[in-house]
Amino acid sequence: MKERLLSVAVLGLVVSGCGSEASLGQGVLEQARRQGAAPELIYALDLPGYRLAEQSAGVIGNDGFGAFYFSGGARVQLRVDRGTFSDALCADTPLMDAEPPSAPVRCERDEVGWYRSGGGRHEYTAVRADHFIRLNGRVDEVDRAALKAAVAGARHAVPDGSATPSPTPGPVERGDLPTSGDGAPNNEVGPGG
Repeated sequence: MKERLLSVAVLGLVVSGCGSEASLGQGVLEQARRQGAAPELIYALDLPGYRLAEQSAGVIGNDGFGAFYFSGGARVQLRVDRGTFSDALCADTPLMDAEPPSAPVRCERDEVGWYRSGGGRHEYTAVRADHFIRLNGRVDEVDRAALKAAVAGARHAVPDGSATPSPTPGPVERGDLPTSGDGAPNNEVGPGG
């Protein structure tokens, strides 16, 4: 029993990553960086029961970061972008994927940021330095407390923002292509065709 508890504790440290690059995985970080996401805007979060859809992680806007987390058929969207957020912007900023898109937005401010809801969706928006974090999901798929805890615990996936992506691989030397021409097969049929 003691060994099992120790294993669970170690696993918890490895999975949570504590802000390390391992929390998203090196491949995911490199994918987002190659697409143009700024390292200081790449965040990871913990949302119990949800996992990162790795293929969804990438750049949004000019150099922001976005990703989806899913649990069965349910999904939530993480977006981090430059700028700020305020009480004045809260009700005027449409909720992502709201039905209809023009649905009125209700706002509540607390110690984490802004809880916003409307059009079957809800989200938490929190400001950090010169950027803001939004975590959005369907009201019937993820609860408010889970969104709040995930945004409050969101952490930089690239701790110092200085990591650079691996270079893009160059062309592969095949050795089986001709040295002149385009390498297409010769399909000449001759006279009479």
